[in-house]
Amino acid sequence: MTIPQNGIVSRVAKPLTYADVLSRIGRIIRPYWWAVMLAIVSMGLVASAETGIPALLKPLIDNGLRLKDSSVAVCWYVPAALVSLALGRGLAQYASSYLLSYVLNRILLYLRLQMFQTMLRAPADFFQRETASTIISAIVFEVNQVLNVLMTVLVTLVRDSLTAAFLLSYLFYLNWQLTLIVSVILPALGWLVSKINRRLRWLNREQQMLTNQLSYIVEETVGGYKVVKVHNGEPYEMRRFTHMIQLLRSYAMRMAISSGLVQPITQFFASLALAVVVLIAVIQSANDKTTVGGCVAFIMSMLLIISPLKHLIDINQPLTRGMTAAELIFGLIDEPVENTGGERKVIRAQGAIEFEHVSFHYREAHQPTLDDISFKISPGEVVALAGPSGGGKTTLVNLLPRFFEPSTGHILVDGVPLPEYRLPDLRKQIAFVTQDILLFNDTIAANVAYGESIDYKRAEAALCSASLIDTIALMPAGLNTLIGDNGMRLSGGQRQRLAIARAIYKDAPILILDEATAALDSESERHIQAALAVLMRGRTTLLITHRLSTIEYADRILVLDTGRIIEQGTHTQLLSQDGLYANLYRIQHQQGKMVV
Repeated sequence: MTIPQNGIVSRVAKPLTYADVLSRIGRIIRPYWWAVMLAIVSMGLVASAETGIPALLKPLIDNGLRLKDSSVAVCWYVPAALVSLALGRGLAQYASSYLLSYVLNRILLYLRLQMFQTMLRAPADFFQRETASTIISAIVFEVNQVLNVLMTVLVTLVRDSLTAAFLLSYLFYLNWQLTLIVSVILPALGWLVSKINRRLRWLNREQQMLTNQLSYIVEETVGGYKVVKVHNGEPYEMRRFTHMIQLLRSYAMRMAISSGLVQPITQFFASLALAVVVLIAVIQSANDKTTVGGCVAFIMSMLLIISPLKHLIDINQPLTRGMTAAELIFGLIDEPVENTGGERKVIRAQGAIEFEHVSFHYREAHQPTLDDISFKISPGEVVALAGPSGGGKTTLVNLLPRFFEPSTGHILVDGVPLPEYRLPDLRKQIAFVTQDILLFNDTIAANVAYGESIDYKRAEAALCSASLIDTIALMPAGLNTLIGDNGMRLSGGQRQRLAIARAIYKDAPILILDEATAALDSESERHIQAALAVLMRGRTTLLITHRLSTIEYADRILVLDTGRIIEQGTHTQLLSQDGLYANLYRIQHQQGKMVV
């Protein structure tokens, strides 16, 4: 079985650079610039406090061991200053942390809203192309990666950069010769670590891809647990899962090897620099060119500068993880959305439908799914679509609510091309019941009135028409009964009737029924057919079913095969033509006799 690749990431034409990500996030941060500026000021105070520690210790060491009258004040002043410095540093650090959390949570809210809004407005082919696990991962999990990057970048670029700059300036002030020696060693360290980080970014991108594929395996196994159990597919699924987690382990170990080199290399170069500094400091001290306090202050400043420099060097590792997440997030946000249509408004359509030389071609298909389809439906007419599977029936009805756009030709409702209508207004005119029933983890009333305010009397009437009201009356909470994930607390027939009740509640002038009675038993189907006969009265109806006995009384039947209308007429006319429809009807009739 082929596991789909991460389509959102793969469609990013050019990988986002650090500047691209920061630029886009900068535009999001702009309304909260005041909080960011206060956080930067607070981090600047934290950075300056780091430099103050060795600066305060220098006079203490130089004078504190020889208590003279003039130095007693210094000995008391320095400890008090250290306590005050620590207090101020703690307050500033708390302020910067709070302000950054405020801004980052605002960004989290914005990004999730943008992604979810894009997902809601995405065209139908987006959901055919992407897996649910990839979309869920982007909206729920990957956005945190970007925020972690933003926090790391802000803290590192501001606080650690300022800390390193202050300490480096103080080092130059104390002993510029020693500082120059340190400055020669550090660039070599940075170059070597950058080479490692380049490999880390590639490994992280591959690991992210494998993680999404692992999520897909879990999603598929959970969704198809019945098939897995009936076909004894547990060993197969276990092999798939084991293979994927072993690949992930392999990439994780490669990342561990590469990232693990950074700290030893940093420590080695830092030790090398420290050894050179100590050697030269000893020589200078022997020649009375530096004091003990100055030497201690220099070494302490040098040790303090290692941590912010290490953060600056290590920034590429979390930034790499965040970059991969950013490609997924911004790829989703940049996903093209549905065209909202024209400016024409419609309150209630009459229901006339016309297809003019309509053809449709799926992106990956080699042949057109629909080929030069033309027909007209009068308001209130019931038209059935029949034919073998794969003939294009479902694709045809999916064009009417503009889930897809025809490759060529035009579709008109009440004589007006579909693109001229406002898309929400157009879809208000259509009630759609498909063979793939989707119910929400909510109450029965909320499912019936989905998308509208709940009118309990109207909902009861819809459920009564769908032959479901008696079943609902036996439930403890009645219409307010929770039905569980996708209606798992209802039977298959009850779920289908609830979906039909939703269509009845909508009361749209155009009705599309795609295998709407497929999961019903004979008794339920009899009740539903009677209810649908009332519902379809005065409404334009497109009816798809493989049970040809249920469409005998349609005003007209269109027979589709390989994307073309090859026959049309009433049930009686089509039987007299002795074509494909007549042949299908005879086969089903004979099968029905065999079952009886």
